[in-house]
Amino acid sequence: MIKTPIIVWAGIARSDLWDIVDHIAGDRPKTALRILGKIEEKVTDLKDFPERGRTVPEFERVGILQYRELIIKPWRVVYRFSGSQIVVLSVLDGRRNVEDVLFRRLTRPDFA
Repeated sequence: MIKTPIIVWAGIARSDLWDIVDHIAGDRPKTALRILGKIEEKVTDLKDFPERGRTVPEFERVGILQYRELIIKPWRVVYRFSGSQIVVLSVLDGRRNVEDVLFRRLTRPDFA
């Protein structure tokens, strides 16, 4: 029997998510809650289909293939799947140039 992977949020990814929610809630609290629910639902769905996300293109170009991402417009949820765990690493605004942020975060030796 195949064991369902668990989802673990890296601290910085959880911070990213709450920053997004807090920013939106300032003007539109109901929208912020809806977006929070949508992102959490899509991440939870990864338990059933952990390889659903695409390989992160910025990393794929340089041969780094272990990171995947879900696009939940306009956000990019970056994660790593290791068989028993799905580790959510970042939730970033895809409208910005996220390449530098991704490389800084995901290539640190102490990162999840």
